[in-house]
Amino acid sequence: MPEFAEESLFLNDAIQQFLLEFIARFGVFLVGSLLISPILGKGLPFAFWFILRLARRLIEIDTTRIYREFIKPFRSSIVTVGTLFFISLSLNILWKYERLYQVLGFFIYLALATSIVWLSSRVAKRVIRQYAIELVQRLGGEVNEVALAFETLTNIIIILFAIVIFARGLRLNLVAISASIGIGGVAVAFAAQQALGRLIGTLELFLDRPYRPGEYIQVNFNPYKEDVYGRVESIGLRSTKIRTAGRNTIVIVPNSIMAGKHIENISRGKKAIAMFDLNFSRLLEESERAFVRRVVIESTDKFWGIDKANTRIRFSQLQNSQKTRASVNFFLTSSGEDSLNLRKRLVELANQDIATKLSAYNLTFSMPEPMVYIDSPMTI
Repeated sequence: MPEFAEESLFLNDAIQQFLLEFIARFGVFLVGSLLISPILGKGLPFAFWFILRLARRLIEIDTTRIYREFIKPFRSSIVTVGTLFFISLSLNILWKYERLYQVLGFFIYLALATSIVWLSSRVAKRVIRQYAIELVQRLGGEVNEVALAFETLTNIIIILFAIVIFARGLRLNLVAISASIGIGGVAVAFAAQQALGRLIGTLELFLDRPYRPGEYIQVNFNPYKEDVYGRVESIGLRSTKIRTAGRNTIVIVPNSIMAGKHIENISRGKKAIAMFDLNFSRLLEESERAFVRRVVIESTDKFWGIDKANTRIRFSQLQNSQKTRASVNFFLTSSGEDSLNLRKRLVELANQDIATKLSAYNLTFSMPEPMVYIDSPMTI
């Protein structure tokens, strides 16, 4: 009996010590995640601003512009990422309690990885469309749809990086998981080659996005029959459903077949007209008008998707003044909304190039109104 009582007392002390330690650790975790982490997260934008100020002492950078373009617009996202990051650090205090750590860590690291993807993709999009395009232009290259493909590739890399963060946060063995996926992939490849072919076709369709639900397409599946024309109803993991025009029937086509077909997307035949006026400070002579016309046309030579043959420049004299107005119309063609937005950005760069070249020849002007875009469907 004394031995049993002594053992029971020892167990009670161990349980009591375990509970006290658990309560202490969990309390520190709550204080760190609910109180300290939000404060540190809100201070992260100010920390970046302080780092930029220090970096300016070492290298010549425009700290105000960097803060205005890359920190201030994403302030809320930066605060969210910072708060979740510090919460994940606070979670490490519960590493002794593996199951609790895994449950809480799943939600915390999932939220952290998602917020990192959201923030990084937005920043990467701005960098690519604002600075990478300008760099290609300065190097003498042609800006085309590769910019959008590079943007998609960057997003894929960001997602893979977020997956690594999620897995490392939960302390998963990435090497073992990759090996098991590789072995399983070989087995599945032999067992279900057609299923893998459809899956690869689905990935190609989602990456290249030749069509989307709601768009009208025309595709030929049999060279001895007419083309199939209809509206894309849905894109599934295995197949694409097309509602044919006239017959109003549903054609179900495996994605592996759609990925290898020549597809004519009718809905994406879009064009936009960019219109702006240049008011010169004096009347221009014929030679000066010819020079302005040449500068406007040459400014679009390095850009893809601007219909140079249909560029219109019309000169007129402003009423009751000795000034010349040049009305410029750029015609933009695109295959989608993202492509059209890219072309609008290229027109803005062309406009900056026009201003630089004309100013060099002392042809000063003003723009009374901002650039106007008029979207319209493509005539077929």
